[in-house]
Amino acid sequence: MAPAASAGTLPLKAAPFDPRFPNTNQTKYCYQSYLDFHRCEKVKGKGDKVCQYFKHVYGDLCPNAWIERWDNQRGEGTFAGRI
Repeated sequence: MAPAASAGTLPLKAAPFDPRFPNTNQTKYCYQSYLDFHRCEKVKGKGDKVCQYFKHVYGDLCPNAWIERWDNQRGEGTFAGRI
């Protein structure tokens, strides 16, 4: 049995396997999850609980530097992805 998370901490969970991305390199899974999160928020509104799944996945797989760069690009209107 796994130990329970103490008060104020979140249990650690890895991103689940996605059969669309079977290879060891998870870069596409990272990028797609980032896009899916922002698309979900665009459709359902900010803070929707359903969208948090995608945020967890890209937060787990993507390097922080990539996330910061993509966020800056979205803010500047130069992000290449279709959201």
